[in-house]
Amino acid sequence: MLIHIEAVLSTEEVAHFRQVLGGAEWVDGNVTSGVQAALAKTNLQVPEESAEARELGEIVLRKLAANAEFNSAVLPLRVFPPLFNRYDEGMGFAAHVDNAIRYVPSARQRVRTDVSSTLFLSDPSDYDGGELVIEDAFGEQSAKFAAGDMVVYPADSLHRVTPVTRGSRWAAFFWTQSMVREDSDRALLCRMDKSITLARQELGDTHPAVLGLTSTFHNLLRKWAEM
Repeated sequence: MLIHIEAVLSTEEVAHFRQVLGGAEWVDGNVTSGVQAALAKTNLQVPEESAEARELGEIVLRKLAANAEFNSAVLPLRVFPPLFNRYDEGMGFAAHVDNAIRYVPSARQRVRTDVSSTLFLSDPSDYDGGELVIEDAFGEQSAKFAAGDMVVYPADSLHRVTPVTRGSRWAAFFWTQSMVREDSDRALLCRMDKSITLARQELGDTHPAVLGLTSTFHNLLRKWAEM
């Protein structure tokens, strides 16, 4: 399930991120790559232990916690601290699948990467190329969204970033371990959650149909959730 979440960051917040990242150190993006990914990737990255990455990562985590669409679609249990990358002209990332497990040194904890997210920090008009192309059961889907928007998709998807041919593409990226492991189950719960919201608006919170849908949602979540 690929989800486009608009305006996770405001225009002013994007400008702040750009200013902070503009003064940060950028290193070879392969500092976080596995062996195979290192052969496919050419980009730059802000070191994950840097003050800039920690400051901006905390802002992203606060925004995610308050974002109803993200929480409905992902059902997060643990979020890997956001990282920040950049693709300048000639850089790209060939087809790959993200590592299944990521270790968070600061928390001494491993995160299973069920869901991948990219939060765009460059306006699409500022660069050519740089599309995030994701392969799923329905074929290829391309994401190149407005600065401040985010795309969320299953981490087991084969995906790539096409080479940038003009300008520079900046983004935050991270992974989430969901309470519900299977993408198809998360998609079902997300659709049900949206239906419950619509039913509440039309019928009110105490209507039998609303109570029945809500009960079924929570019983399915109780059945599938891993804590």
